[in-house]
Amino acid sequence: MNVLISDSLDPRCVGILEQEGHTVRNAPGLTGEELLRVIPEFEVLLVRSATKVSEHVIRTGTKLRIIGRAGTGVDNIDLEAATRRGILVMNTPGGNSISTAEHTVAMMLALARNIPQAHASLLAGRWERKTFTGTEVLEKTAGVVGLGRIGREVATRCLGLGMNVIAYDPVLAPDAAAKIGIELVTLEELFRRSDFITVHTPLNDDTRSLLNEGTIALCKRGVRIINCARGGIVDESALLRALESGQVSGAALDVFASEPPRDNPLLSHPRVIATPHLGASTEEAQEKVALQIAHAVADALAGRSFTGVVNGAAMYLTLRVEVRPYLALAERMGSLAAQLAPGQLQGITLGASGEIPRSSVELLKAGLLKGVLSRTVHDQVNFISAPALARELGVLVNEARDESVGAYVNLLRLRYELRTGATLELEGTVIGTSSPRLVGIDGFRLEVNPEGYLLLYRNVDRPGMLARVGAILADFGVNIAGLSLGRARAGGEALTVMSLDSALPEEGLQRLKVLEGVSGVRMALA
Repeated sequence: MNVLISDSLDPRCVGILEQEGHTVRNAPGLTGEELLRVIPEFEVLLVRSATKVSEHVIRTGTKLRIIGRAGTGVDNIDLEAATRRGILVMNTPGGNSISTAEHTVAMMLALARNIPQAHASLLAGRWERKTFTGTEVLEKTAGVVGLGRIGREVATRCLGLGMNVIAYDPVLAPDAAAKIGIELVTLEELFRRSDFITVHTPLNDDTRSLLNEGTIALCKRGVRIINCARGGIVDESALLRALESGQVSGAALDVFASEPPRDNPLLSHPRVIATPHLGASTEEAQEKVALQIAHAVADALAGRSFTGVVNGAAMYLTLRVEVRPYLALAERMGSLAAQLAPGQLQGITLGASGEIPRSSVELLKAGLLKGVLSRTVHDQVNFISAPALARELGVLVNEARDESVGAYVNLLRLRYELRTGATLELEGTVIGTSSPRLVGIDGFRLEVNPEGYLLLYRNVDRPGMLARVGAILADFGVNIAGLSLGRARAGGEALTVMSLDSALPEEGLQRLKVLEGVSGVRMALA
């Protein structure tokens, strides 16, 4: 194959691919116009973060089979366009875990001892020892939000510094945490007990502004906050107000909601230290990811293995046509369960009835885990990595055999159980040959297309309820695209699921939650 490397990668990357018999053009620094001119010649494109692989580039690269990203984030690649073309997008999850963990701990220590501020003061000709008196981290409590690969590396380093480490993770099993000396707690308890809080989660609807006005108010006065994960997890306006009030005594930020940050008042705050997204910027990390992506691409081209495939939907091309929609259904059921039943996971049970689901149950488990873990862990998750990552976290999927035939010949049943004892049960099938549907939620019979924004709530089954909910949606300009209602009996409790054209803002959700006769209001993105 012809391989184009358009960003600067370790030279050994070229050698690995050439040894496999591929022709490599190493051309870092190509302009956008130059990339468009040459891309039609290549089957493989390898990039870091500088090259923008837009839909135009993908459409022009008529021979492209693989796009490899030497690193974790794939924000510079149009995944949807690549998937539509059946192009595999591969990355190197875990290649920068150590670098990011070390940067996090470095930021924590610099924050505790006011190192950047003291350095700037000394360069300005001042000798202000009392001004920059710091605090020891020994026996302080570090709260780690998210125990994926990076979170666990941070936690073990904090333990090595003599800190007490508590953590919140919705899927890690308590036994797995105990083995490395970490106490699992609820998110609220973590906020209340921590002297330092460091976040290591993905950025999604569940984690956006996770640290906000309300949650920061739960924290100890004088807490210190570190974010080396994703901008947007910390509400920057709320953080600024908390710094001004003294509720937060200091913050260390490697990432921002908008990068590079423009006119961000946090950058000039005296108790904030900041770096320009340097978490993965070490020589070792860049070397690792270059070698990893070269080996992964070589293995994929040879058909030996497929690791680090980001756009799992492209893997559908290797599946039987009739299995593909069930895999999509399993993934969406997992994602919805993680959103609709937030909290620390106790166990998952997948039941499959019908010839097609039962014949592919292991693959469907992988899809289910991908859906769950994509909502909850910081690492990139795909169909191949999900089972291994789940094993690391102590998450098991039990299989429930069901030979009965009900209203649907082929059916997936998911039971999602939290450590609090709360459960969520979902049932799904495929209508025709390619249309996934949810057909049961906690015993309520309905039919929902699991796609886009979904609003779910329970209500008393009586006239006028739908109109009252619809009026609130109208106030916020949110259009209803579809609706399904399930009820046990007339006049009893009903479950309503609405498909919306856009998300209902938090203010609208709060109005729904206090509406008489309505309960259990939840938004999810399928």
